[in-house]
Amino acid sequence: MAALVVAALAAPAASAQRADVAALQVALRAHGLYAGTVDGLRGPLTTEGVRRFQARRGLVVDGIAGPRTRRALGRRGRPRLGSRVIAHGARGWDVAGLQFLLGRHGFPSGPVDGGLGPRSDGALRRFQTWAGLASDGLAGGATLARLRGPPPRSPFRFALPVTGPMGDRFGPRGNGFHTGIDFPVPAGTSVRAGARGCVSFAGWSAGGYGKLIVIEHRLGMTSWYAHLSAIGVRPGACVAAGTPIARVGSSGRSTGPHLHFETRLRGAAVAPRL
Repeated sequence: MAALVVAALAAPAASAQRADVAALQVALRAHGLYAGTVDGLRGPLTTEGVRRFQARRGLVVDGIAGPRTRRALGRRGRPRLGSRVIAHGARGWDVAGLQFLLGRHGFPSGPVDGGLGPRSDGALRRFQTWAGLASDGLAGGATLARLRGPPPRSPFRFALPVTGPMGDRFGPRGNGFHTGIDFPVPAGTSVRAGARGCVSFAGWSAGGYGKLIVIEHRLGMTSWYAHLSAIGVRPGACVAAGTPIARVGSSGRSTGPHLHFETRLRGAAVAPRL
């Protein structure tokens, strides 16, 4: 495999390159040499981590994760993505790349750590079903080809669900993936429907969302409103964009009052278009 240059580039990286950079970041994190986000972007923190690792192992310090550096990383530096069929229990560079691509396509699997455990297996099978593939939990050529394509996008825009600043955005966060946008606004702030639709769920979610409302829209889209303090609609109710539906809170896995707003296309988390 050609050497992986981790110097910053002006042009966007291809998905396979982004997956390789993410796998490199995971390997460096395991060695205590990278504390940034596993985002698949070649920046100064990744470059410095490679250089420090190379110096530690007596390699040429060039910031390039070439064959010798990959071998020195041990099992975390191999095998390359696409060189084998990945199944439950697999570990390595390619698994970290697979986990990163699953998150990028709206099916995050918990920590991107290079180990394909039950959560990653479940995310892989859900993606395969979503993509119209056999849901066999085997990441071979067909699955990887779909994951290397562009991630799904929302087919339409939503109105802002609250008035206030945006906090954490959609995308990689730490060694995981944030599936929506957070609005850090005071508890009790009115939450409004982002688009016309009908409520499919309103209640307590066991998945960490706390008090949650899910609204179904056209074209297989749903919008999610999480960590609420109060819910003002019932399942089956149909609402227009801008209709008050809830109040902001800090229920579920939350460190403080905010609204977590999420959009999904046929079950895949997609970046909200606001």
